[in-house]
Amino acid sequence: MLAPAFSKETDTLLAQARTLCDRRGVQLTELRRKVLGLVLEGDKPTGAYDLLDRLRVHHKGAAPPTVYRALDFLLEQGLIHKVERLSAFVGCIHQSEDEDHHHAAQFLICQRCGQVTELEDPRVDRALVEAARELGFRPAGSTVEMEGTCAACAAAPASAPAPG
Repeated sequence: MLAPAFSKETDTLLAQARTLCDRRGVQLTELRRKVLGLVLEGDKPTGAYDLLDRLRVHHKGAAPPTVYRALDFLLEQGLIHKVERLSAFVGCIHQSEDEDHHHAAQFLICQRCGQVTELEDPRVDRALVEAARELGFRPAGSTVEMEGTCAACAAAPASAPAPG
């Protein structure tokens, strides 16, 4: 089984992920590490079947359940987010001590180029939590997805193809 070569930045993030998992008493297996590395290396959110195709280059026996189990683990540990609108995944490794391993996420999704930017604005989360609580709702977590046009596409001439 050939191991994928990741960038130095991704290797650093993978080392952080291993440290977090060790601290939590869970295992970042080699397969989970590979899937996380492939997500982190992506310049855009990556779908499960794209991950499967890329994983098969290095792990011949990979099947959909293999990838989905790894993604479930990574989501549970808060090492990735799922962008529901795109049914795709983005990496998110934070040195967090919280027990639930999650933080509120807001995603800005460009409708022209497909770029997704994670916006971590605690004011957005606080406003949403306050509004929910006023209605008697007990929030367990939130992910906000906003579609629109990114700065690069907005600055590009209308007739020019979108960057990316």
